[in-house]
Amino acid sequence: MKNWREKIDKIPQNSGVYLFYQKGDLVYIGKATSLRSRVKSYLSPKTNRPIETLIDKIDEVKWEKTNSILEAIILEANYIKKFKPKYNIKEKDDKSWNYLVITKDDFPRLLAVRERNLKVGNYKYVFGPYAEGKISEVLRILHSLFYISRCSPNQKRPCFDYNLKRCLGVCTNEITSDDYDKKVIKPLVLFLKGKKKSLINSLERKMKHCSKNNQFEEAIRLRNQINALQKIVDFSLLDKTFIENNKKIKSQRIEGYDVSNLGDEIMVGSMVVFEGDKPIKKEYKKFKIKNVKNQSDTDCIKEIIERRFNHKEWKMPDIILIDGGKPQVSAVKTIVKDIPVIGIAKGSDRKKDEIIADTNNYNRDILIKVRDEAHRFAISYQRKIKRKKLTS
Repeated sequence: MKNWREKIDKIPQNSGVYLFYQKGDLVYIGKATSLRSRVKSYLSPKTNRPIETLIDKIDEVKWEKTNSILEAIILEANYIKKFKPKYNIKEKDDKSWNYLVITKDDFPRLLAVRERNLKVGNYKYVFGPYAEGKISEVLRILHSLFYISRCSPNQKRPCFDYNLKRCLGVCTNEITSDDYDKKVIKPLVLFLKGKKKSLINSLERKMKHCSKNNQFEEAIRLRNQINALQKIVDFSLLDKTFIENNKKIKSQRIEGYDVSNLGDEIMVGSMVVFEGDKPIKKEYKKFKIKNVKNQSDTDCIKEIIERRFNHKEWKMPDIILIDGGKPQVSAVKTIVKDIPVIGIAKGSDRKKDEIIADTNNYNRDILIKVRDEAHRFAISYQRKIKRKKLTS
């Protein structure tokens, strides 16, 4: 993105990596829980790090979104290794880099090794360098996702991971070295190379094959692994960028929308406004649905958003929150292109709220508070109209 300072609000709020260019050369790569917030932070530098003091010389910014912080860490490492940007190298003493290595054992282990202790020929695979300080947490998540052995064959009793179904039976001699390589090491290597999509496709093919051949236990394991990979939970990896982003939401303008109806008789909508966790009641708006003939929350939300954005004089939101699921969120995104849209829907059990968003960087408590207020305001408006009808 050239002229990136003028277009910084077009950068997504997803996790991912950002790339700084100077006269066409890639000079720095960083990771972020919120790409937009992180890149914006460079405009008000708080340290004397080389990249922050030279930010005025950066003339182009690019980025790649990821589905999790863990994947951003891995992508950052792969790019630093491939491109060797000069400011990444300047900012890190070689001794402080971390590497992930896979050993040459019959049942290889995954270890973290410092640059100063790294002897490449001693390992089957080497990945890195990683600038991430919480490498032990990365290891923990990877062990859980890929059933990596931390035990040894021929133990007198099963290891702790085996009891949690996170070890495929190295300690109990239930798996051969070749099968361990196929089921554990090869999937892990694909993931660490940043090929998550290819990995999931491969695991899905294996799951279907196992199911057809009545290998149901293995099919279930693969299904669970696929689900875990698709929904990587890495809150423990969220670093100061996440904390800064959560502080930032305190000053962001959030607009919450909800629809309330009594069949086709009364259909209304609400818009509430929060700055962080504080309601700005003087800016609340009410809508009578005008153009939706049959009961459809999705069409109602779409009409409300269209009418709201016809008011250019209203202050623009930083975040739009919809009381609804994917259909409502998708409908709003056809109208609003450059503002994050979040939905809150009831889960399949109707008890737990599900956040529908492109990133998990938002403060859940604040989002729920905004949703509840939008719902209250819509209901109160609907009841007010109903009372008027009954008394007229």
